[in-house]
Amino acid sequence: MLLAFHKPYGVLSQFTKEMPDHRTLAEFGFPKNVYPIGRIDWDSEGLLFLSDEKELNDKLLNPHHGHERTYHVQVEGIATEEAIAKLRKGVLIQDYKTLPCQARLLSEPGYAPRNPPIRFRLSVPTSWIELKLIEGKNRQVRRMTAAVGFPTLRLIRVALGTVTLEGLAPGQWRKINPVW
Repeated sequence: MLLAFHKPYGVLSQFTKEMPDHRTLAEFGFPKNVYPIGRIDWDSEGLLFLSDEKELNDKLLNPHHGHERTYHVQVEGIATEEAIAKLRKGVLIQDYKTLPCQARLLSEPGYAPRNPPIRFRLSVPTSWIELKLIEGKNRQVRRMTAAVGFPTLRLIRVALGTVTLEGLAPGQWRKINPVW
């Protein structure tokens, strides 16, 4: 069984509650014996897979298999073509150079406001970038946009391979039968 879940902001990608005020996957009524495949940070939103099939973890997350992850990233400032070109080539984050990826500027995608709202400053505009990666290191997208001078304010994973968030509101999930 494979499930697609729209993980809301502020929810940990785990079932175990480590602190009383943490929200976890346990509150969303998943079938028994499923677990998250990969993770999305608590301060990010978007598509998360859950499954009861352990072999899917490697199949879906190992960069060797080339499953694309698509992110929409709201950044502080107006992202430049120079920054987008750097992201495409790969950037140095910590002691690691990211793999080349697809990157482009997005027009305002029209997402509902996040609760809580992103940091807002009248004197600093924001813009959106779409990134398509085949790897997923810890906080990689946030580190990549910061490395090119545009810190991430909001991060939404909108697709994994051919599966998208379409039709899923935050907190909703559905069974899927993707073709890999």
